[in-house]
Parts: sequence; structure tokens; C-alpha cells
Amino acid sequence: MSVKTKKFGTTKKGEKITLFTITNKKGTEVAIMDFGAIVVSFRMKDKNGKVKDLVLGFDEAKQYFKDANHYGAIVGPIANRTAKGKFVLNGKEYQMKVNDGENNLHTSQNKGFHQSMFKGHAGENCVTFTIEKKDMAMGHPGNVKTKVTYTLTDDDELIIHYLATSDRDTYLNLTNHSYFNLNGHDSGNIFHEKVQINAAYYTPVVKGGIPTGEIAPVAGTPMDFTTAKEVCKDFSYNYPQIEICNGYDINFVLDNYDGTLREVATVEDDCSGICMSVLTDLPGIQFYTGNWVGEKAAKDGVPYGPRQGLCLETQYYPNSVNEEKFPKPLFGPEKPFDSTTIYRFFVK
Repeated sequence: MSVKTKKFGTTKKGEKITLFTITNKKGTEVAIMDFGAIVVSFRMKDKNGKVKDLVLGFDEAKQYFKDANHYGAIVGPIANRTAKGKFVLNGKEYQMKVNDGENNLHTSQNKGFHQSMFKGHAGENCVTFTIEKKDMAMGHPGNVKTKVTYTLTDDDELIIHYLATSDRDTYLNLTNHSYFNLNGHDSGNIFHEKVQINAAYYTPVVKGGIPTGEIAPVAGTPMDFTTAKEVCKDFSYNYPQIEICNGYDINFVLDNYDGTLREVATVEDDCSGICMSVLTDLPGIQFYTGNWVGEKAAKDGVPYGPRQGLCLETQYYPNSVNEEKFPKPLFGPEKPFDSTTIYRFFVK
């Protein structure tokens, strides 16, 4: 097991960007840079021994500076959508920037974690990234210290451990925004990948992607992934939730949530034979099919387009800071945000 580093460009402020590459005994490798703590590539062999890069992204760091898709990034302090960018905490109202229609997405589009420099430190088979956010930066309360550790095991597990502490009560909802295509980032759309999600319920949304507050059953709807099925099987704009989001962009209420780590989803690709299971200790997962990915050249000069990658973002539910029925991502001096997500890869 080894971790190698190389220069990967500079920020607009002239800060040196470093790319850290972890390689395991199978030859599987993951490359992550300290700008945005972004997963730039994940390469492993398919069933025919051909190496595939399984995540969407860019060739150069500077291409990520204006990336509205958040390829591979750590997103926070509050990931996903917040209605009108507002929330009340301990009797005080806080206002984040409205940057997604009339709502807030990912706290800040140009100052959020996905657009910030972390400090990286390499271990034997891992890289730890740290960042500090000052109180009221981006309209968000608390001096927050965040540490994200990526570990690649010899069993082809990418383990992401999040630890964030705050000196005052605050809301924290961190996630990773990687887009996966298990037949390779350059192989076209993900419609024929088979997805299974351990969720009997989901949170329906109104226009703009804000949940209604309802926790609705998936049974009898295109949202039912309780049994593995191809993404395209029930994909229809005649279904209001798919029409609203231009595809799948929905939070699923994960079964048997008790704060412990458990398997919550799987993805299979018959062409490559590569499969991925997702484990988390969080209550929700956002299934997003890259509906708004623009048609332009990206990594290796490949022209991406909508639905060329899928995201399975472990999280608290969207707008959970405002919905009383949703699990609250409330943390503070006595309660850090301490969470683990695992993306486990294997070949059938």
C-alpha cells in the first residue's frame, strides 16, 4: 500500500494544489486533491482485466473551480437544499445565500467546502484533509473544524470518515458528491446499471427540490428500488417527481436507521462486472442521476452529458434543518458530527 503525491495546479489565490494517489495491493487506486477534498479518479480492473476509471471529473484542477456539478467533492457545511436559505436555531434566524432558485444549495456555491482548500496529510493507506470555517462564514453559525479521511483498503473499499466539531450549536450535514459509472466514466449513460436501495420510503419534493415534509412509501411508484432494477426501467416524465427533478434526484429514507453502519444500497454493471455497495450510519441517501450535467468535454476529453453518472450521497434529509419530522443534523461542543460512509467495490 502506498500514497504518492504530485502537484496538480494552483488556486486563483496562488495556493499549491496537491493530488494524493492511494494504491492497494490489487492495483486499485484512488486520487484525491486537497482542493475541495475532491475524488478525481477511482481506477480498478473490470471482469476482463481492463482498468476502468469509475468517477466523472476533469483532467486539471482549474476545471473544478467553476464546476456546478460538484464532481467528487466534499460538500458542506450543510449539503443539499435548504428552503429559502433560512433556518432557526435556539430562537435565532440564520440566512444563507439564496443560490438555487429561491432556495440554498450546499451552503455556498463559491465558498462552500467543495470550493475551498483543505490541508492534506498522507498516511500509509489513507489521506486526511482538514479545514476550518469561522463563525458566521456563509451565514452559518459556529467555528467549525472539519476532518475528512479517505482510506483505500486492500479489499477495494473506499472509506470516508467525517469528523466535524463546533464551538456552538450548529447544523452540519456533510457528504461526498462523486458521480459513479461502473462501466467507466467514458462509457455513456447509466440507464442500464442496476440499483437497489434499502428504503421503503422517500421524501417527495415540490418544484425546486424542497421536500414537502411527507415521508411517502415507494411501493407502486418509480421510486421503488427495494429490489434491484435498471435505472431506466421506471424512468418516466409522466411521474411528477421525475418530471420535477428532470430525472431521479430524491432522498430515500433508509430502512432500520439506528446510527450504526450498515449496507444501504448496491449498484451493478453487467458490462464491466463491477459492482458497488454503499454503507453508512446516516439516515438518508440522495439518489441523483446527473440530470443537469451539461454536454461538454471533461476528463480525457470525453463529452459528458445528462445521466452519465449517478450519485449516492449519504446524508441527513434535504431541508432537515426546517422539518420537525426529519432527523435533525444538530451538533455542538458536546456532540461532534462523526460519521462513516463506505463505497465497497467488487467484480462479479
